[in-house]
Amino acid sequence: MQPDSPIFATCYKRLQRSPLFAGLDGETLRQMLAAFSFKTWSRKTPAMNSRQTREKFYVIISGRLRVNRINPETGRELTVALLGPGDGFDIISLLDHQEHEVATTALDDLETISTPIANVRTWIREHPELNRTFLPYLGEQLRGLEELATDISLHDTLTRLVHLILRHTHPGQRPELELIHDLSHEELAGMIGSVRAVVNRHLQNFKKEGIVETHRNHLVVKNLHALLEKIDEHPKSRL
Repeated sequence: MQPDSPIFATCYKRLQRSPLFAGLDGETLRQMLAAFSFKTWSRKTPAMNSRQTREKFYVIISGRLRVNRINPETGRELTVALLGPGDGFDIISLLDHQEHEVATTALDDLETISTPIANVRTWIREHPELNRTFLPYLGEQLRGLEELATDISLHDTLTRLVHLILRHTHPGQRPELELIHDLSHEELAGMIGSVRAVVNRHLQNFKKEGIVETHRNHLVVKNLHALLEKIDEHPKSRL
């Protein structure tokens, strides 16, 4: 990417805020950005494939990327990651040099930058300051996978749904639901290993209790305290 490119400044600002690159000095960041290429995908279309992510490392500039595993016999899907602006993909291929057999979908019009994966491995070796952001980011991704495995193995669907909403809620006087706020009930079900009808039933009950509401197809958390109480009061039967 050329420094005089119209998109260069936008991508530079995004990298500055990225959990992977935040903290790098400006000149180093500009040199790294010059090694990236810009690419887009249209909303609701397949995005990068496993071969591409074995060869290149992507950073999301805008939009959301859903990462799924699919059972080839049943067609059933499980969302293993939902990535947004500043996130990197694919961390697993970056670490083990292998193809990562997942399916990706651009949930929005998706803007990314990519660079040969060898570049990132070189930067990690040559820039210790990059490790100070890369390792905590890796830990966060691993923790997310552990929480997903724990939820599916140990908790019922109501608890899984509550955990999902809580993980994506930014606390404050007005709790803000991020990344999953406009997903369909089927897409939410795919994130907790359930089905649309079950998620719909739980959300309808939450609405009746004043815990959540929907505005223009956007899910809004109205009572965060009541949502937290659901974890303690709900019997842990599998649904």
